[in-house]
This record gives sequence, C-alpha cells and structure tokens, in this order.
Amino acid sequence: MNSSQILIRPVVTEKSTLLQERGKYVFEVRKQATKHQIAAAVEDVFDVDVVRVRTFRVPGKNKRFGRSVTRRPDWKKAIVTLRAGGTIQLFEGA
Repeated sequence: MNSSQILIRPVVTEKSTLLQERGKYVFEVRKQATKHQIAAAVEDVFDVDVVRVRTFRVPGKNKRFGRSVTRRPDWKKAIVTLRAGGTIQLFEGA
C-alpha cells in the first residue's frame, strides 16, 4: 500500500482539534495498516517527523431507517504524535 491508500481522511472533531494544540493529529486509516506504515505515510505526505502512533478500532453504530436497522462499518483510528515544533496544516485559511 502506498501513502495515499493508508490515510483515508483526517478526523475533525472538537476533541481532535484540542489534541492538535499538543502536536497530536487524528486520522482514519485502513484497517490493515500497521503503526509503522501509518508513521511512514504521515511523514511522506506531510513532511514531518512522527514520534508515536496510537491506533484503535472504532466499532460501527446501529442506525435505524424506519423499520429497518442497518449497521455502519467498523473503522480504524490513528492518533499521530509529532516531534516538538512539527505541525500539519489540515485547513489553511480556515
């Protein structure tokens, strides 16, 4: 897998925005990706030094549409810690 296949999207929530102040960024990644692959992908795409990667699986939720109940898919989240002074500009000018 190359870098564009490993990183799916940045997770932008209130909690992840607060983590950015401490140099931690949250991404949705492929379920099969390892911590080493995630670190290499972030370093390659954003040109930063990664210190630590924490990953965990997020279970999908049950959703109801009228009488039918469906299930959202499970996904994998990665919290990437950068070296001091490193930043990623996810939304420039926002």
